[in-house]
Amino acid sequence: MRKLKNSELERKSIDEFKQSEKTPIVIVLDNVRSLNNIGSVFRTSDALLIEAVYLCGITATPPHRELHKTALGAEDSVNWEYFKNTEDSVAQLKENGFEIYSVEQAQNSISLEKFEADTSKKYALIFGNEVKGVQQKIVDSSDGCIEIPQFGTKHSFNISVSCGIVLWDLFSKLNYKK
Repeated sequence: MRKLKNSELERKSIDEFKQSEKTPIVIVLDNVRSLNNIGSVFRTSDALLIEAVYLCGITATPPHRELHKTALGAEDSVNWEYFKNTEDSVAQLKENGFEIYSVEQAQNSISLEKFEADTSKKYALIFGNEVKGVQQKIVDSSDGCIEIPQFGTKHSFNISVSCGIVLWDLFSKLNYKK
């Protein structure tokens, strides 16, 4: 077995990415502080052809040198929009027919492995602040909460890790059902 060279990976150009059919998922970052987390979300979103990333509240926006360190240019390929208030992003997504799920530990949350994705629907996934999580008023306006099962002593994953886990799971469920 031999590692592939970058030239053998047949990656899309930014223009090809922009014109590609997207996975019907929008990521909403609700007051995420870490530029590394934001950059990682962009990079994961690029890898899985995610429709867009919505940056809300104190979440930094491109262009930003620190964000670029982990995004590695994905902030140029993935569509993004900034909202001063997360509520405004959720309202817009609802108007556009998205089902809204906060990724949060909450009463009556759906464990990720039990979440059944419907290929006829569009999804918005909300990831919250590294300390406070998703705002309660955003949880209240969500169609539901998805929770990642955890079995150790810690009660949460890093937001970029959470995003990677949930996106890959949902991407797989949507694409392998087709």
